[in-house]
Amino acid sequence: MPEQILDLHIHSKYSRACSKDLVLPTIAKTCETRGIDIVATGDFTHPAWFASMRESLEEAGPGIYWLKDGSSKTKFVIGTEVAVIKKHKDKTRRIHLLLFSPSLETTERFNKTLIARGFNLASDGRPILGLTCKELLTLMHETDPRMVMIPAHAWTPWFGILGSKGGYDALEEAFEELTPHIFSIETGLSSDPSMNWQVSSLDRITLISNSDAHSSAKLGREANVMQFPKEEDVTYDEIFRIIREGDKTQFLKTIEFYPEEGKYHYDGHRDCGVVCHPDETKKYGGLCPKCKRPLVIGVMNRVSALADRTEEEAKKHARIPYVSMVPLPEIIANVLHVGVNTKSVRNEYERLIHALGTEFFILMDAPLAAIGEASSLEMARGIERVRTGQVFIRPGYDGEFGIVKVFEDGEPRGSARQLGFLDI
Repeated sequence: MPEQILDLHIHSKYSRACSKDLVLPTIAKTCETRGIDIVATGDFTHPAWFASMRESLEEAGPGIYWLKDGSSKTKFVIGTEVAVIKKHKDKTRRIHLLLFSPSLETTERFNKTLIARGFNLASDGRPILGLTCKELLTLMHETDPRMVMIPAHAWTPWFGILGSKGGYDALEEAFEELTPHIFSIETGLSSDPSMNWQVSSLDRITLISNSDAHSSAKLGREANVMQFPKEEDVTYDEIFRIIREGDKTQFLKTIEFYPEEGKYHYDGHRDCGVVCHPDETKKYGGLCPKCKRPLVIGVMNRVSALADRTEEEAKKHARIPYVSMVPLPEIIANVLHVGVNTKSVRNEYERLIHALGTEFFILMDAPLAAIGEASSLEMARGIERVRTGQVFIRPGYDGEFGIVKVFEDGEPRGSARQLGFLDI
C-alpha cells in the first residue's frame, strides 16, 4: 500500500477566524489536490458541525470515515482542538489540546458530558473549557478509554503546553499521575523535531506535525507520513498505536514548515516592530527596547530555556525523521515575483497539479526535469532549493509569520545548463 499522508489538526467554518470554505466536501477535495490521504474532521464538539459529520460521513473502516456520497477517497479521523483555561498550581493556564475519538457514538457521548457540565459548545468550533488538562483527560477516559489527547502546538507562547506565557515546564506538571497517557505532542509551526530533541524529558514522546488549517488553502502545510501494509490496517487504533509507540517502521517522517517561518519563532514586540534573537532579548533584559514592555518570548528562546542538550547532542537522540518544506503556492509566488494570493499563482499551481499530480508529489518526488517542462526552469530550480534547504528566511515573531524565499531579491534565476538536470 502506498505511503499515507495525515493531517490531524484542522478547523471547520464554525471556528472563529476560519474560512467559510471549510466544509467536508471542500476539505476532502482539497486533500486530494494536496496529496493528503487522512485528515481530522476538526471541531467535533460544535453542534452544527457534528450534525454535518453525522449527515455526511460513514465508516470506511474501524474509526475511519469518508463521505457517504462516494465523491472523494479522502478519509477522516474524528478529531478537534479545544482550549482549557483554569488556574492550576498558582498560575492561570491557557492550553490548546487536540482530542481524538474512535467513533461518532463516543463523540456524541463526550459532547453530552461537556454540555451537562454547562459548557457552551455552540459558541466556537474550538470551545473554551474551564478545566485543567488533567481534568479534561479524566473526562475523556471516563467516556471511552480509547479517546486520545495530544497537546497542540506545544511551544507557542500563549496556548502551548510548554509555552512561555501559560504553559508548564514539563508535561508531568500538567498531568501528574496521568502523564503516561500523553504519548505525543504537536511541534507547531514555530518548532521542528530537531529543536524538540534538545529536551530529554520528551524522549518518550512522539512528535507529530499538522497544519492547524484555518482555510482550505492551508491544509497540509505540515503533515505526517505513515506506511500501512494493507488497506484494512488503516484504522483509528492503528494510527494511534503507531504514534504511541513511535513505530519507525510505519511512521516514516513528518513534513515541516521551516520553523523560522512560524509566527512565534523569535522573540519580539509586534506593535513596535521589534524582533529579537534570544541573545538580543537577554541583552535587553527581556524588555522591548522601544516601549520597555515585556517582549513576547518565542519558541526558539523557550526551547533553549528547557533544553538540556546542545543541538549537536540532540542529533544523537533523533527519532522519527523529518523533511522541511515550503508550500507550493509560496514557491510559485517567489518565482513569479507576485503575491501568493494572486491569479497568476493560482493558474500556475493548477497547471502544475494537472500536469504532474498532487502538491506533495511535486514538492518531494517529481523529477526536476518534469517540473521544468511543465512550468519553467526557474520553478524547477526553486523546488530544488527547497528540497536541499537553500532558502532565505526572515524569522517570525509575536504573531507575525516569517518570510521564506527561494530566491533573494534581485538574484538571477540561472539557466538550464546551470541547473544541471536537463540534457541540453
